[in-house]
Amino acid sequence: MDEYAVESVNLTKRFQNFTAVNAISFNVRRGEIFGMLGPNGSGKSTTIRMLCGLLDPTSGHATVAGLDIRDHPDEVKAVIGYMSQKFSLYPDLTAYENLRFYAGAYSIPKEQQADRIAEIIQCTGLSGRENVLAADLSAGVRQRLALGSAIIHNPRIIFLDEPTSGADPVSRRLFWELIYDVTDLGATVIVSTHYMDEAERCDTVMLLSGGNIIALGTPAELKRDKVKGVILSVETNHPTESMEVVGKLPGVDDVALYGRSVHVLTADPVSATKGIEGELSSRNIKLTDIKEVNPTLEDVFVSLIGNKED
Repeated sequence: MDEYAVESVNLTKRFQNFTAVNAISFNVRRGEIFGMLGPNGSGKSTTIRMLCGLLDPTSGHATVAGLDIRDHPDEVKAVIGYMSQKFSLYPDLTAYENLRFYAGAYSIPKEQQADRIAEIIQCTGLSGRENVLAADLSAGVRQRLALGSAIIHNPRIIFLDEPTSGADPVSRRLFWELIYDVTDLGATVIVSTHYMDEAERCDTVMLLSGGNIIALGTPAELKRDKVKGVILSVETNHPTESMEVVGKLPGVDDVALYGRSVHVLTADPVSATKGIEGELSSRNIKLTDIKEVNPTLEDVFVSLIGNKED
């Protein structure tokens, strides 16, 4: 078997004068969780739709499971699982009926459908909800049903387009446990997200902005190599005001709120610390702590993309 489940070379998509995806090249190894991270409009969904054979590229090429997406879009659709932002569920059908529909749509033999549906119901935690209309399920349960529908034919490559958008933290955690279960069985997962904590869960992360790849690597590599400078964590009694004040100081390259703290990017932490202490004191803002911290993916995101989005 080839090492890569997905290979993309200069993949491009233009809509008239707008370039949604700009000549991006990357590979996805078999069995990994590959994350696409970026703000709205960065090209994540367009890239996934091209790889799924749902959208023709303007130029460049890519293969999925060894199949060229331009020459064999129907074959690609048959061997992948795809969960879109708008879950492809039928609200007036029960959970069981939705699964049965997708089992038929993916041509699972009738004599095997009942067993496969039972497996999906068990692994997605839908037991006891089989006869509930999809419209009446909670958002988190609908997400699990949508994932079950996408993987009912046991695809080896699964595309998830912002699958947990709008979900509560508990539902997102449960959903990611399912993703781990799927990859433990050998599947490859390509997932787009704008949640930093979800990107941290991926084996490889591709950071997109304006249709371009800004960074590509493991979360550890991105945090080690892509933040040019030192991160200071500044804690005060007025974090929002502190961010505005500190961001204007000389030697401060970038600032961002991180919970109740302000993360400050600087090339000279000693001078920056003195400047921050003096400026906050002059404005009667109480400084409770200031220290160097390891960068997070959010720091990488702000450093590489934040200024481009202004």
